[in-house]
Amino acid sequence: MDLVRGFWRKHRRKILVTTSCLGSGYLLYKLYNAHTRKLADLERELANERENDEIIKTQMKSHFENIQMIADTTTLPHALRHLSSRIVEEIDVSSIMERLSKGKGTLTPPEKLQLWNELKILSFTRMVLSLWSVTMLSLYIRVQVNILGRHLYIDTARGLGSSHLLEELDLIDRDDEQKFLTSADYLATNGMPSLISNMKSAVKEVLKGKQLKDVLTTRVLQDNVIRILDVFMSTGSPHLWVDYLMVAQDTTMLPRDTTTDVSSSDTTVTKFHQLITETREVLTSTEFTNVAEISLKSCAVALTEEMEKQTGLATGMQLAKLLPQIEKTMPEISAEPDKNRFLQLIRDLPEVQLFFTLLYSNMPL
Repeated sequence: MDLVRGFWRKHRRKILVTTSCLGSGYLLYKLYNAHTRKLADLERELANERENDEIIKTQMKSHFENIQMIADTTTLPHALRHLSSRIVEEIDVSSIMERLSKGKGTLTPPEKLQLWNELKILSFTRMVLSLWSVTMLSLYIRVQVNILGRHLYIDTARGLGSSHLLEELDLIDRDDEQKFLTSADYLATNGMPSLISNMKSAVKEVLKGKQLKDVLTTRVLQDNVIRILDVFMSTGSPHLWVDYLMVAQDTTMLPRDTTTDVSSSDTTVTKFHQLITETREVLTSTEFTNVAEISLKSCAVALTEEMEKQTGLATGMQLAKLLPQIEKTMPEISAEPDKNRFLQLIRDLPEVQLFFTLLYSNMPL
């Protein structure tokens, strides 16, 4: 016992230091192991998130392509047929052409001149309005389906648990979705009267002074169509033309006071308001305006070049002889999407493709 005590007194400091080191070493070992396990868990979690992100990116690409196909094969054909029938109803040139045909020998020169001038204004109005409406309706519907498609995809893909690509959004009600999509008919049902009135004013301004005997070449016709579009797009307040495509924002659609109880119907209205607001924000953006102007100009050039192939427009044609040829372009402008060369031209424009890719991915335009 004395031996042990002596040993303790003699080596106490060393023993305490050694014990302390062993204890600290064991504690550090345990902490290191715990830290290593946490790092491994974190790496696995990050790897899973990266894998989920890649899955989401792949699925978003596939979903984006499907959304574009839906716009072309389902939504657009229905809206286009409705639009075409409304234009025919509202701008009737057949009655004037019939009066000119049946009135040969009976119409006085002033009566005949008046009818030809009316035909000139109505033919150009119908042609340019059809070109504008088909172009803008196709772009508008694509904006709609991309915004809605992104919302629906995010709502569905949220279950994969990625915190990097997905944001918390309320699920879209089915009735809300249908109401949003059917709003594409607004142009044909509500926007047509004011659209026709303002387009006719633009036609009158550009064609003022143009005589029926004047000779027009492809380039002259092309310049006049583009000028009519420019005058029309700049008419009134900035982005007035958006009101032809969609319902104006109404205070009845605004979300109610969130401090009070909100019923399920209020939630639906609020979500619909969100979709409509997003759509209007896109349509009034500088980027969309640029895409629309590029699309309209490209279609105007394609239209006049097509008329050149079918007529002697390259060498020049009197305006009076050109008017019946203008009527022949109507079926081509309003053809079904799978046969419509103007819609295909719009889809293939690089600026249009880039715009909708960025819109769907919710990146800055």
